[in-house]
Amino acid sequence: MRLAELSERSGVSTATIKYYLREGLLAPGRQVNATTADYDEEHLRRLRLVRALIQVGRLPVATVREVLGHVDDESLGRTIRMGAALWALPQIREPDAEDAYVRAARDEVDQLLDTLGWSNAKALVTISPAYRSLVVAVAAFRRLGHGWGAERMEPYARLMHEAAVLDLDFVETYPTEAERVEIAVLGTVLGEPMLLALRRLAQEEESARRYGFE
Repeated sequence: MRLAELSERSGVSTATIKYYLREGLLAPGRQVNATTADYDEEHLRRLRLVRALIQVGRLPVATVREVLGHVDDESLGRTIRMGAALWALPQIREPDAEDAYVRAARDEVDQLLDTLGWSNAKALVTISPAYRSLVVAVAAFRRLGHGWGAERMEPYARLMHEAAVLDLDFVETYPTEAERVEIAVLGTVLGEPMLLALRRLAQEEESARRYGFE
């Protein structure tokens, strides 16, 4: 398809597509002549992914470029490839290791991982943004006088493991490694707000069930 058709099918203006091409977010089309290139379904799929990351996920172009670089890196195994792409997304900063609340939170999170038997997760604690985010959240709760220890987190973690199984079962329905990594990224950028909304709806439903509308 020509650029005009790619624009029409994707809903993205030709000017924006040219910008994405210049920024390396979209692979060049097959050159037909000096002024015309041909694009295929792969370009359309990637263009929709880029648009979702930028428009819905509100990621800067530089971040999208980094994420897609990991998506396309065929030298990496699936776990590292998915992890690298997800870790390239915006993350919170490393917490202050000297903070007493952070140290206590880290101990609680480590205890949780031991209780769950999540040895693979524990092996990644020094580099995992998810581990860092969990420590920061637990530390904030402790600072406010609320105890979110390993025992309290455990049932939530087990539910999240069930969600992870569903996530990866869905990822494996896609035929290529690049598509699997792409849907894993979308599952984070778009899926996490969806899951948060479902959680809040469930809380509203349960609250009304328990307490009514008074």
